[in-house]
Amino acid sequence: MQFLSPIFRVARNFYFLTGLGFVVWMTVFDANDVSKQYDMYRKWRELQGEKAYYEANIESVKKDRAELLSSPALLEKFAREKYLMKRPGEDVFVLVPKEED
Repeated sequence: MQFLSPIFRVARNFYFLTGLGFVVWMTVFDANDVSKQYDMYRKWRELQGEKAYYEANIESVKKDRAELLSSPALLEKFAREKYLMKRPGEDVFVLVPKEED
């Protein structure tokens, strides 16, 4: 029982109790508690992954744009295939494959 005496003396200390209360408050009850910090970190990591994806996608789009703007024939082909554009007096037929049940 004598070895517990220093522990009880420290545990009853005002500064120890105040510090312990502060730590409990910050980790459990505060608006930015540990669970909120973890959720924000997880969301940040997710957004970092999305950022990498979009940066890679931007490079691909820039390359395609440079190719399209360099050649009028490619630009016309792209407009016809992607946006179904046509010249005046032309008829465009879109063939859609039949869905199987």
